[in-house]
Amino acid sequence: MTTNEIQKASERVAKLKAQAEKLSSPLAEAQAELEAAQEAEAARRAERGKIYDSEFSRTWSDHAREAGSSGDGARERFYELLAEEPWFAAYVEYRGARHKRRHVMDEAQRAQRSLQEVVTVPEQRYYPVAILDDIENHAEKMAAEKAAEFAEELRKARDEFLESKE
Repeated sequence: MTTNEIQKASERVAKLKAQAEKLSSPLAEAQAELEAAQEAEAARRAERGKIYDSEFSRTWSDHAREAGSSGDGARERFYELLAEEPWFAAYVEYRGARHKRRHVMDEAQRAQRSLQEVVTVPEQRYYPVAILDDIENHAEKMAAEKAAEFAEELRKARDEFLESKE
């Protein structure tokens, strides 16, 4: 490299340093403003979080009561729809027959005791039906999924409250 090229490169470096210094000050200011804005937003969200948490803590029982009774109508519809199902009617008839048998056996035992005879009528045996456990397990799984959706809605409500500027 010649002296002239070195001189030109040196001048270019000096010029770029001057430009960088000129721009670094606004950049540092902008970074400081950004940091201050982020801290202010974090403080605002923390304050909003306290307000939300305080309100929710104060009214949780109302929310719990509302959530607890929110399925009452669905339960009634379930029983109505279930009663209309032919397979359920058949199941009820079957289980009813088991209960009738128990009443017959209870009456026979009562009659033997009344006559002071040795009670020879056996105790009723109960035979649970596994299909009910399967239905209950599946219903609980589906209910847990719906509850998870509700939990997500609660989380979103809190986030939206924190995001609001009011």
